Amino acid sequence: MLKSYFKIALRSIRKNKLYSFINIAGLTVGIVCCILIGLFISSELSFDKFHKNADRIVRTTMEYSNGGIVTKVVNTGTKVGPQFKRTFPAVEDYVRTIKFPRIVTSGVKQFNEKQFYYADESFLKIFSFPLIKGNAGTALNTNDKVVITESTAKKYFGTTDVIGKVIRIGDKKDFMISGVLKDIPRNSQIHFDFVINFNNLDAAKNEIWWQANYVTYFLLHDKNQLAGLQQQIVSYMKTDAVRKEARMEGSDYLTYHLEPLTKVHLYSSLDGFEPNGSITYVYILAIIVVLILVIACVNYTNLAIAQSANRSGEIGIRKVMGAYKRQLFSQFIGEALLMTMIAVILAVLLSIQLLSFFNDVTGKHIIAADLLSFKPLLIIFSTGIIISFIAGIYPALILSGGIIIKILKQGFSFSSKGTGLRKSLIVVQFVISLFLIITTAIILQQTSYIRHKNLGYDKDHVLILPVNFQQSEQYDVLKEAFSLLPAVKNISGAYGVPTFVTWGDGLNADNGSQKVSFSISAMPVDLDFIKTMNMQLVAGSDFTSSDLKLMDTSNNSKNFLYTYMLNETAVKMIGWTPEQAIGKIVDRGSPGIIKGVIKDFHFASMHEPIGPLMMFMDKSYVRNMFIKVQGSDISALISQLGTIWKERVPNRPFEYRFLDEDYNSLYKTEERTAKVFTLFAAIAILLACLGIFGLAAFITIRRTKEIGIRKVLGANIFDITANISKDFIVLVCFAIAITIPLAWLAAGKWLQDFAYRIQIQSWVFIASAIAIILVTLATVSFHTIKAAIANPVKSLRTE
Repeated sequence: MLKSYFKIALRSIRKNKLYSFINIAGLTVGIVCCILIGLFISSELSFDKFHKNADRIVRTTMEYSNGGIVTKVVNTGTKVGPQFKRTFPAVEDYVRTIKFPRIVTSGVKQFNEKQFYYADESFLKIFSFPLIKGNAGTALNTNDKVVITESTAKKYFGTTDVIGKVIRIGDKKDFMISGVLKDIPRNSQIHFDFVINFNNLDAAKNEIWWQANYVTYFLLHDKNQLAGLQQQIVSYMKTDAVRKEARMEGSDYLTYHLEPLTKVHLYSSLDGFEPNGSITYVYILAIIVVLILVIACVNYTNLAIAQSANRSGEIGIRKVMGAYKRQLFSQFIGEALLMTMIAVILAVLLSIQLLSFFNDVTGKHIIAADLLSFKPLLIIFSTGIIISFIAGIYPALILSGGIIIKILKQGFSFSSKGTGLRKSLIVVQFVISLFLIITTAIILQQTSYIRHKNLGYDKDHVLILPVNFQQSEQYDVLKEAFSLLPAVKNISGAYGVPTFVTWGDGLNADNGSQKVSFSISAMPVDLDFIKTMNMQLVAGSDFTSSDLKLMDTSNNSKNFLYTYMLNETAVKMIGWTPEQAIGKIVDRGSPGIIKGVIKDFHFASMHEPIGPLMMFMDKSYVRNMFIKVQGSDISALISQLGTIWKERVPNRPFEYRFLDEDYNSLYKTEERTAKVFTLFAAIAILLACLGIFGLAAFITIRRTKEIGIRKVLGANIFDITANISKDFIVLVCFAIAITIPLAWLAAGKWLQDFAYRIQIQSWVFIASAIAIILVTLATVSFHTIKAAIANPVKSLRTE
């Protein structure tokens, strides 16, 4: 019996190639989306849960107010960890971490390692990163030990048997390898290749609340102590002794918040060393999966019923020959199951091929093994079976029922109630498709606006050469040699980069009527920085070599006076005009004279308004060299720079990047969101077209006799096509009326996260609506024109 059903199902697929192809294609697309999004969601939800103590580990974030400006950061000072362990019984242990690039040398191999961590000895006790060589309890118990990952061991030595071997970190100090870890899992918010003891940092010698550069984690005795500990911390930070020690005055405050480790990736608004995800994003994708599967099932149902007219004779004869209703029902469920299993197999194969593209779009690192393991495949094929029953049960009930003589004579008839349900589901498809089209268009507009907005400096054709502590001694030598190259227009240096300033200070000033203090971003720079970046001065003058001489630190800061540049926002917050600010004294811990006022420029993400910023001359802090390039042969210039670098700094690798790449990296999330929405908009349109195709076929079959009568009475092809198409246009218009306010609200909500954003324009909605209408008409026309040109005798011969 089953063999017979299988043969009949295959025969039906071969006989109805077009409908079968559309059905399988629709199901395949839907299941591919389900697989890929399912893998993404599974990865996001699994972050950091592999640690043995994951439910007892919390991350600490800092919140403080200075001059009424509230700042929240993920970093803390060195004091938080040890002080809280001493003070609060709920804290079992702590670990402070910081990521800092370091030059690592082993024999002739030398690399600038960016995934280099400093951490307290407790690091491998709190976190369960599995050691394949070494002892977690002693791997970091002295300052001369280093733990590396499996891939790093193979990179330097070609093997993981490296315990006791020595590598050089920086210029002078050798470290003994005391442990080898398995490569860090992809679903970890902490990624590193090297980790050494925190005490190797000079900062570890002092415990202070400020100079917040470190991410601190606590291990609690019991996960249920979190809420109580949070309240204790807030109360403790309000005590007079702590406020005095932290130099808090008036309404200013300093406090800390605890975040469960397993919730940091999806729920925290503060990125650590790795970017966070978003639980909202996960919910949206989960809803999209459900909607896509519903659409795919509805499309299958509509197309299966539309084909019923061609199978009425087959079913009637089988009933005459004694087939029971349950046998026919089983046959049609079997056909749905066969089609779905074909779609599932194709979807798995297609998903594997699309993983690289999907990873590029989402920023994930999902591999084929994640999909082809037992649990995912079991879920996928079980879902396929469920889909086959959901999609196939209604057509099976329709096709297996009915009176024999009526089926043989008139075919199947369908209730108007069912048609109304199908139309409602088509409206839902239109709403989803139009919503995605509109929101995608607005997201693309905003990302384009970000890419092309005037930043207040020129980010194009600027090379960045990282300069570490040791190379700062050769900075002047390199700068002079580079400046002689014809393709170098300007050259300067700074601590950070103008795309994202991380240095923070407190600024104090007296505007004549009151004393003002607030937090301010700061940039130590070299000569010609403003010129190299093509920034604008609105008052005063640029730094000169005489200012640099004034910065001479050989006198140990005696009679030491800085010259400062402030931006327009900082001057306004003090209460001066740009002209009034020139020559005034301000203090950031070191007093200085304001020499110039810079026109505001964007030194952070477009999500944030431009804040106060100051620049000061101090070459000792230069960590990045900026080279403004002229001419088109950039590759030749890079080659020349590399040659000079190797001559002047032979024991350091030559590295470079472009400033515009740094800027673009700030908006990876937005770029990925745009790609994801574009992808799903295209998929939604495709599935909607399949749904329209199925419903158009269904309606055309129901109205075959009506079309025949209209033709006999003189209607032409255009009249018939317009008559049938208008029903779909009504559905589209209804969907447009629902979607436009929803899309407007959703897009507006998304744009609110940007301090600088586009204005939503009405043409986006109009163009999207017209596009949906045209796609609908094109899809419906396939069936309506086919029915309109058919011989009316065929549809009326039984009347």
